[in-house]
Amino acid sequence: MHMSPHRWTPPRLTARARRTRSDPPMPPTRLLPLPGHGPEDVVVLPDGRIATGTEDGAIWRVDPATGAVERIADAGGRPLGMHAEPDGALLICVAGRGILRLAEAGADLEVVVAELDGAPIAFPSNVIRDDDGTIYFSISSRRWPFEQWMTDILEHSGSGQLVRRDPDGHLEVLVDGLQFANGVVLAPDRSCLLVAETGAYRITRYWLTGPRAGTTDYVVENLPGSPDNMLIGSDGLVWVGIVSPRNPLLDRLFPLPGILRRLVDALPDRLTPAPVRSVWALAFDIDGTLVHDLQRDGADYALVTAVAEHNGTLYLGSLSEPAIAVTSVPAS
Repeated sequence: MHMSPHRWTPPRLTARARRTRSDPPMPPTRLLPLPGHGPEDVVVLPDGRIATGTEDGAIWRVDPATGAVERIADAGGRPLGMHAEPDGALLICVAGRGILRLAEAGADLEVVVAELDGAPIAFPSNVIRDDDGTIYFSISSRRWPFEQWMTDILEHSGSGQLVRRDPDGHLEVLVDGLQFANGVVLAPDRSCLLVAETGAYRITRYWLTGPRAGTTDYVVENLPGSPDNMLIGSDGLVWVGIVSPRNPLLDRLFPLPGILRRLVDALPDRLTPAPVRSVWALAFDIDGTLVHDLQRDGADYALVTAVAEHNGTLYLGSLSEPAIAVTSVPAS
């Protein structure tokens, strides 16, 4: 089923997206420094180490106990979303290259998906693999490359997609018309996929099984910030990086004609909407009920694009920082 872009709705939190309880502030963070900037996604490997990629194209493996950092590959482009397989292999979204696979540290990267309908996949965003070899991935924009991600947000083009790659290599667009498609999660029971729409402040659900198979709905709408990468933690919750609180100027711009939004993009950087520095992670159950709303001041770390939970520890990625931040889930 293909979903067309929807009209923008005024900012408000739906009841489901409001807090179910009062969370304490996010506990203090410690940093795992990296030799590069912008660990856009972070994933926990089977041995407990962390994998990430930085803007220089490097893929890193980090020991959270010692802070030791090992360069294990060069992606040949900007690494974005990742998926860790049970054997330690990595699926990596690489801007300008598509979906790549790293079988082991030091191995050559294998191109898994490079084109869709005869066109290069310039802006793959997030990826996940099922046990049967089926791969699901998001494309943030078919109009703009990663370097112009804000242009796509401003244009509100609705050119994002959710795609399935079958084990035999067949590709199918499951959902079209997404507003900057980003994080992808597969429900543990394989009943549905969740995909974050960064440009629409919502999480969309695509049903894989049951009477609603092939249809979409929303599990969370009108979030208070921009959702980015998503991962299911060891606690069974869907953890979402909130890269920035909502921008009032963007909210005012979205109902306007596209040409006016593009004029804003042409203004000097100091006059265009910019992300607000914050540290923010949300956790939902698979049906969209908010369980954790964790926030901290963004003075020392900001632009959180990823949250990986493992046994109560949170590993945070960022679009710009030269480190992975480590914190914990507050005790109940």
